Amino acid sequence: MRATLPKATYRHADENQIAAKVDRSIPFIEAHHHLWELERFPYQWLRDPGTAAHNERLGDYKMIRTDWGIERLLKEFYGSNVIKSVHVEGDSRAADPVEETAWLQSIADSYGFPQAIVVFCDLQRGDAEAQLARHAAFKNIRGVRIREHPDDADAPVFRKAYAALEKYNLSYELNASPGKLVSGRDVAKAYPRIQVILGHAGFPLERTRDYFALWSREISTLAEAPNVACKISGLGMVDHDWTVESIRPWVLHCIQAFGVDRAMFGTNWPVDILYSTYLRQIDAYRTILSTEGFSRADQEKLLYRNAEKFYRI
Repeated sequence: MRATLPKATYRHADENQIAAKVDRSIPFIEAHHHLWELERFPYQWLRDPGTAAHNERLGDYKMIRTDWGIERLLKEFYGSNVIKSVHVEGDSRAADPVEETAWLQSIADSYGFPQAIVVFCDLQRGDAEAQLARHAAFKNIRGVRIREHPDDADAPVFRKAYAALEKYNLSYELNASPGKLVSGRDVAKAYPRIQVILGHAGFPLERTRDYFALWSREISTLAEAPNVACKISGLGMVDHDWTVESIRPWVLHCIQAFGVDRAMFGTNWPVDILYSTYLRQIDAYRTILSTEGFSRADQEKLLYRNAEKFYRI
């Protein structure tokens, strides 16, 4: 059996002592969250009793198989000095994905959050560009995410739709794990004027030393493309009992690979409420940055300035 990465020598009680000393004066931009209303769109993955694949990965996720609206999210933000947010499409399975965009824009118009919206558009469909044009009519749209970076990223249909992102000034939210991160680099290099934002730190699916080594290599390879930025988020989906120490190496390698000018933080709320409180998640990021000696200027970049820049908010 392969050895797992070392767990923390302390647990949540010790983290509470650390939290009492956290400096929350630097603002935070939440760069990855979701909203959903179960009667509005199908959300097949949230339907009771939930899909087998999600139960296996997330554990018992009954807690989030309910409406999660903007007012509930804003309450979660309390105490974390969140000043702006980025909504990433929530696998609504809407018959027309632009309907989800219209709904989210109406929320943004009413509440001021989210300031940026990453939409779903299937870039592997021949009519993708027509759909991109409809999405782009909404003022808060900043990027596109598909279910998964394609196995054949050289397919002409995908490349044509991907190239159209530049026309509409949209970023590509790279939804990929090790095995596809190098492909993500190659596509990014082929279209240097399109901003790529890696989601969920490359979604590492295991917590073993061997897997960390594989993930680290591919993250560093992806970072070779200067138009790729990294979003550190969603680490609880595999590390359900995470601590500051268990996520520290993943956080630090992302920053090391991409540098302080191309990395930012998000949570994956409300999914990661299954493994933490919101305040504890943001405090963990702040704690890692402060204890690793990052300057205040660099902490500002990582906690909010880079998200402002890359999502243009």
